[in-house]
Amino acid sequence: MLAAPQPQQKSDRSNHLFDAIIIGSGIGGLVTATQLAAKGAKVLVLESYLIPGGSAGYFEREGYRFDVGASMIFGFGTKGTTNLLTRALDAVNVSIETIADPVSVRYHLPAGLELKVHKDYEKYLQELTAYFPHERQGIRKFYDECWKVFNCLNVMELLSLEEPQYLARVFLQHPLACLGLVQYLPQNAGDIARRYIKDPQLLKFIDMECYFWSVVPAEKTPMINAGMVFSDRHYGGINYPKGGVGQIAQKLVDGLEKAGGQIQYKARVKKIITEKGKAIGVELANGKAIFAKRIISNATRWDTFEKLLPADEMPTAEKKWRQRYEKSPSFLSLHLGVEASVLPPGTDCHHILLEDWDKMEATEGTVLVSIPTLLDPDLAPEGYHIIHAFTPSWIQEWEGLPAKEYEEKKEAAAGRIIERLEKIFPGLDAGLDYMEVGTARSHRRFLGREDGTYGPIPKRKLMGLLGMPFNRTSIPGLYCVGDSTFPGQGLNAVAFSGFACAHRVAVDLGL
Repeated sequence: MLAAPQPQQKSDRSNHLFDAIIIGSGIGGLVTATQLAAKGAKVLVLESYLIPGGSAGYFEREGYRFDVGASMIFGFGTKGTTNLLTRALDAVNVSIETIADPVSVRYHLPAGLELKVHKDYEKYLQELTAYFPHERQGIRKFYDECWKVFNCLNVMELLSLEEPQYLARVFLQHPLACLGLVQYLPQNAGDIARRYIKDPQLLKFIDMECYFWSVVPAEKTPMINAGMVFSDRHYGGINYPKGGVGQIAQKLVDGLEKAGGQIQYKARVKKIITEKGKAIGVELANGKAIFAKRIISNATRWDTFEKLLPADEMPTAEKKWRQRYEKSPSFLSLHLGVEASVLPPGTDCHHILLEDWDKMEATEGTVLVSIPTLLDPDLAPEGYHIIHAFTPSWIQEWEGLPAKEYEEKKEAAAGRIIERLEKIFPGLDAGLDYMEVGTARSHRRFLGREDGTYGPIPKRKLMGLLGMPFNRTSIPGLYCVGDSTFPGQGLNAVAFSGFACAHRVAVDLGL
């Protein structure tokens, strides 16, 4: 592992030429880096923080190991081709022990709608149908259509859709699957749901099924993404990494270094260096310049094209992208350590709470809860559990506050969330042992994400995934990877982006 850069240390281009520099060590960036390193590329990852992972990182406090983000993890299955985290680790000869979760999420929704999404598909459909018996056929038709999408994806190697030879090869190998995916690319989950379902409450439930991972309702959620999520939770299942979500990034870094790649921490990229319109290197905050044949940004598109590059020289394609997409909210996060007695036997790991359908997308509307110690008790001191509760929140609510007022506002917001969680977990407040509150400002500071955003969301209803950009950009030599590229948000989705980006870069480099 490289040491942190020294102030004002300059680099000679010829002596420090890499095949690829990756800006940021989120999962998309690390999958890109490891895939390229496994192909023999000379790779350098630059991370501004002390550890890798970004939103999939961790931090430790008083014996607790907290996940920065959610702990509902897809991509660790053992079958098919959509188990992208398993494949990414295998590519660099590392692995992670995982713990299967029999219930991906338990809903606590308006009008007493309480149900569990069991890994067993038929059991889940039975439980949902019990609430909406008049929609029995519509429920099955909608979720079975999700399986059609998933089954198309799950037979083909998922690489770059920008690479003609790959597309030709996949079409020859799986023509029916390819034609099936083309059919669904311009469609959204809401369109399919309304084709089969009429009950307004059930359609609101489908909205929530999409919202808790896409941050938009079903009419704005691409059917390709919905098909992946709604099917893989029953196929590969939800599998939590032993030691916490942060282990995924740590293991990828181990594999990267074994494969000859490098990662440099406390290395904040100040700008992308261009020459005659082509990206050729990066300049760090300390003035050091490092050069490479290809530059890959794992930062958000807003950070990439408005901060790392001159905003007034933004390519036309990026301006058009901003007409279609906007920043999603950030989150208010409560990282809690609680006495084990607060959680009765049989408590599920993941919960979603909403009391009013009209507030699903509102600030502090939907509350998402992860309790990873129900799967891995070693993340907390004996006799205690971790509860991570998070709810949408915008950066504007937290800007310009004096320190004292900021802390008071955080405490008040935490109090409101805990009061609501008491309905699910009576005695939570009295059983608190530790609490740390993160805001959109925290996400911006520690994750380096513009406004602390979760990622891009459509400004209006779009044609499925057709508006989502791939990895290449309008600037020669510059690529993007992560949640603002196809296919979007979520660990498995950004892993897909990483596989695709590495494939496209490797072809461009002739590897």
